[in-house]
Amino acid sequence: MIMTNNVTSIFLLGFPNIQNMTFLFFSLLVLVFCGTISGNLLIMVLYLVSKTLQSPMYFFITQLSLCDLVVSTDIVPVLLHTVLYGGTTMTLFGCFSQFSFFAASESSECLLLSVMSYDRYVAICDPLRYHSIMNHKFCVTSVSIIWLMGFIVALVNVLLTYNLHFCGLHIIDHFYCDYDPILQLYCSHISVLHKLFMGSLFTVFPFVIIVISYVYIFITILKIPSTIGRHKAFSTCSSHLTVVSIFYGTLIIVYMFPTRGDSLNLGKILSLLNTVMTPLLNPIIYTLRNKDFKVAYFKLKLFVKSD
Repeated sequence: MIMTNNVTSIFLLGFPNIQNMTFLFFSLLVLVFCGTISGNLLIMVLYLVSKTLQSPMYFFITQLSLCDLVVSTDIVPVLLHTVLYGGTTMTLFGCFSQFSFFAASESSECLLLSVMSYDRYVAICDPLRYHSIMNHKFCVTSVSIIWLMGFIVALVNVLLTYNLHFCGLHIIDHFYCDYDPILQLYCSHISVLHKLFMGSLFTVFPFVIIVISYVYIFITILKIPSTIGRHKAFSTCSSHLTVVSIFYGTLIIVYMFPTRGDSLNLGKILSLLNTVMTPLLNPIIYTLRNKDFKVAYFKLKLFVKSD
């Protein structure tokens, strides 16, 4: 078995079995990528120019859009090159850079979704103290800590894996440099305790906070006497609950189930949902039924036309 640290490049196989659908798949990815960039940038622009969107929840939504932009711009351009040319070669530094940005954005999104669930909890369960609790200082501080922790986890993972010994071929049977595909290239093995700690801290713990928040939210909603009042209260958190379900659903399936043999292609498809489709769906979910975003969009549209 060959052991070396003198590796300078990694080859991504991507999707070698789609030669007959290359153009269709490539075109679909381009459309999704353009929609993702446009949708998330639109949310961020609307938040910046609209006074009606200056609330904690919309501030957190813009941060979620930033996470989606990081994931999309980190993964999709390399994916497009891989699909078009039947694989792609990345430098070792490029591979670890891609993984670090992906890990930072995914970790940050987990933490951000938990803070957003706390925001909904305060809004529904303790509305009289909402503005004093969810003040500007709390929002900015929490988001700053979230991004800092996201990049710390990415840095820790890169430092732990970068100096390990490679074995044999330096080929990743995936379309991006993810944690487990990278580890499969090494002779050394990272401690299981480390993987469990990182997974618990940045995935399980935020999910527990989300679940607890929504248990209290549902209990409070059920106590509301009128049907209209219950519907109105639930509608304020339905978009967030949908995003959480999609994000954690794909995350759990991708990382909790093994991707060996025949299940590897299924794992790639699920990873596509997590890294490509979810960043597209998030802005759609948050804006499609949101009156404030619609009003802000039409005001911006009228302002642009008047100029």
